[in-house]
Amino acid sequence: MAVGIFDSGLGGLTVFDKINLSLPDLPLVYFADSAHAPYGVRDADDIYDLTTSAVSQLWNQGCDLILLACNTASAAALRRMQENFIPSNKRVLGVFVPLIEALTERNWGDNSPPREVAVKNVALFATPATIASRAFQRELAFRAIGVDVEAQSCGGIVDAIEEGDLILAEALVRSHVSALLRKMPKPQSAILGCTHYPLLENIFQEALGADVTVSSQANLVADSLSDYLSRHPNMYGVGEVSKFFTTGQAQNVSERATQFLRRKIIFEAL
Repeated sequence: MAVGIFDSGLGGLTVFDKINLSLPDLPLVYFADSAHAPYGVRDADDIYDLTTSAVSQLWNQGCDLILLACNTASAAALRRMQENFIPSNKRVLGVFVPLIEALTERNWGDNSPPREVAVKNVALFATPATIASRAFQRELAFRAIGVDVEAQSCGGIVDAIEEGDLILAEALVRSHVSALLRKMPKPQSAILGCTHYPLLENIFQEALGADVTVSSQANLVADSLSDYLSRHPNMYGVGEVSKFFTTGQAQNVSERATQFLRRKIIFEAL
């Protein structure tokens, strides 16, 4: 297959959906490590081991290019993978890059000194492991100055979404937004730093208020992937149809995926 998409569960389907709309002729292999979800409460070594195992499975499916559609894996594992795990003929990309590029209005390869950007107060909603890694703040600091980032660790939301309990998930979103606003009453921008969270983007927006710009990664990642493939056509690989794999119960995962995307999605057990 041409491009692999990995997530600990179903959140990466928000990214899959936008890529599929943007590049409808591009075959994709989606891999959900549902048996070990959520990653956001695990330590860095555990996340690294699980992520490298999943990436190896996607390589076995013929994917030379893999997108980690999981902020926790991108934050806690990707840099280490790039240093000592990924062979020269493969590519593994994360989901942070397009978001940082959009927020700072500069390309990732721009190594000029950090400069002021339009947004000064940013609310970051993410999993405990993503927050603990400080990857978002670190990469932002390399490129921008004068930006105050207030991070809110959002425990429980991913679990509720994976279990299909959207009423609980909505309540948790409102609770976490309230906690964030007590620390930063007037954010200009809010970053949904988990690919599960766009499934509840309207709830985040409602709780934050109309004056706050809510940014999720799906559209940005789809555009970034399209640009990357235009510059690296050799990374298309082989395969003609999209496939979905999970380490969890395939029928249950299929039902949840169908519910989220509102079209029939069938996962195979791997």
